[in-house]
Amino acid sequence: MDRHMSYVQKHPKVTKDRLAHFMSKNLLQDVNLCAALYDGRVSGAPHVKLEIWAANELERPTFAVAVKQEYTPVDVGHSFGPSWASHWVRATLQIPEEFADKEVRLLFNPSCEAMVWSETGEPLQGITGGNGNDRHIDYVVTKRAPRLSELQHQPLCIVLYLEVASNGMFGNGDNMIGAPDPNRRFALETADLVVYNHDAWAMYYDLQILKDLADPLPDTPSVRAWQALATANAMINEFELGDPDTIAKARAIGAQFFAAKGGEANHQVYAIGNCHIDTAWLWPYDETKRKIARSWSTQMDYMDRYPEYKFAASQAQQFEWLRVLYPSLFERVKEKVKCGQFIPIGAAWCEFDANLPSGESLVRQFLLGQRYFEKHFGERSK
Repeated sequence: MDRHMSYVQKHPKVTKDRLAHFMSKNLLQDVNLCAALYDGRVSGAPHVKLEIWAANELERPTFAVAVKQEYTPVDVGHSFGPSWASHWVRATLQIPEEFADKEVRLLFNPSCEAMVWSETGEPLQGITGGNGNDRHIDYVVTKRAPRLSELQHQPLCIVLYLEVASNGMFGNGDNMIGAPDPNRRFALETADLVVYNHDAWAMYYDLQILKDLADPLPDTPSVRAWQALATANAMINEFELGDPDTIAKARAIGAQFFAAKGGEANHQVYAIGNCHIDTAWLWPYDETKRKIARSWSTQMDYMDRYPEYKFAASQAQQFEWLRVLYPSLFERVKEKVKCGQFIPIGAAWCEFDANLPSGESLVRQFLLGQRYFEKHFGERSK
């Protein structure tokens, strides 16, 4: 047997555990696939200089107000809070010379939610901090870092503002729908510039799909599940940290599995993005308005990067809040509606309860919703 070869075991848990350890970000991460996800990483000044301003009490100031304030230095480990408080972080990023020609991303993990703003006040993307499955902490700073010779031998510096909201995705309660904790705190865990390795991340996502397919074993016997587990195991056998060619070879093994078809009678499944945002649930109305902007600005970024990507959103009320509070982002949404990537659905003013309201109430929901979609997007929701 080769140095790190392993065969699929009779008891699937053995191989499933091997796969989990190979992908773990908390165990063996210095020698498993996670060690290959980034080709470079820097933190701290001069590459990541952080300054902070805290809004008064529970105010949610606009960018125009926040950008005029006095900022003080802050480092990783800072505690945001209490619950519902707003903090603005100014990040001055200096991309090192060794990152030239590479895609560079900012990893910013405030353990709570945040919005990335440009220096000129454009809302760019939402951040979901923490360590859960819904975590999204990376922002593409540049798809290709220029060489020093292209910048008259001056390092590239970019300023971003991060509007940090002291709440989790589901508010500030315990066990999701519990009463909110008024003194919840969130630690700034990460603020790094990294070089993103697309091939390694592609392999990671391939393995995640295979892992999910194999998950029912052994309780639900399935030939396809066993094939998924065997494919993942073969990909791990092929991988050698420090040798990028082995990633391509491992992905080729996965590609053979994914290319298999069951027959002409199979269904075709289309995936369309959606982030269900309750207009009123576990957070104040004003946080709903920021959640809309964080969520939909992220979708704009995805649409720009992946022209085939489509996203659907309902509730005319949320579109109206976006129009009033984030007019430039609303204009971007209108452009994506026109080209068919952003799809307004639902037809109603908000997602209503359908048990208690009267028929007249439901009619007015659709009347106002459809009127809004027709006015701002040129057509009614179908």
